[in-house]
Amino acid sequence: MEHPKVAALMRVMPAEYGCDEEIDWPAVEADLGVHLPTDYKAFMAVYGGGGIDGEAGVLLPMAPSEEGFADPGTIPVETANVRFAWKREGGHAALDVDPLDLLAWGVTSGPDILCWLTSDSDPDRWPVVVCRRSDPIFQVHPFGMAEFLRCLCLREFETWPLSLGAGLFGVPPRFVHWRLEQMRWQAGLDPVTGEPASHRNSF
Repeated sequence: MEHPKVAALMRVMPAEYGCDEEIDWPAVEADLGVHLPTDYKAFMAVYGGGGIDGEAGVLLPMAPSEEGFADPGTIPVETANVRFAWKREGGHAALDVDPLDLLAWGVTSGPDILCWLTSDSDPDRWPVVVCRRSDPIFQVHPFGMAEFLRCLCLREFETWPLSLGAGLFGVPPRFVHWRLEQMRWQAGLDPVTGEPASHRNSF
């Protein structure tokens, strides 16, 4: 069944270069010890893990098993990083939450870490937390992952939430699945556009 928030996102960020990850969700959630939001699961079925204009990325829940590919980034690795950042930046003084309630789902070249705050028992009510490199280090946004990405695509924030500038995202932004990104790079092509690497700075 199509998820309405992901369907809205697809209208502003084409899924042409996405790919269904075909994830065994009961097994993955058992490994993570948590149930994940339905919009994230729908995103993984439509887009999969991958990059947005080479400036932001949506993480896989677990590392893939395919040979010949680098690890594209996973929830457990970046979750450990954001919990370390929370402690480094002052803990409760920086963001008054239990650090175990921070669960990463994305990253940017900022470098920022995009997370859920998982304190609610319903994953579909988890807000997005952005861990930035500049003050305020932590920002909480009262909507889920797919809506956050849609607002990024449309620049619908009074104050831009990321460390990197809004101008780095195209109109519309390009999503490219992580396998295709890596295959393009290995072939000497721009991972975002598929053009020869010499054209990388032309867009």
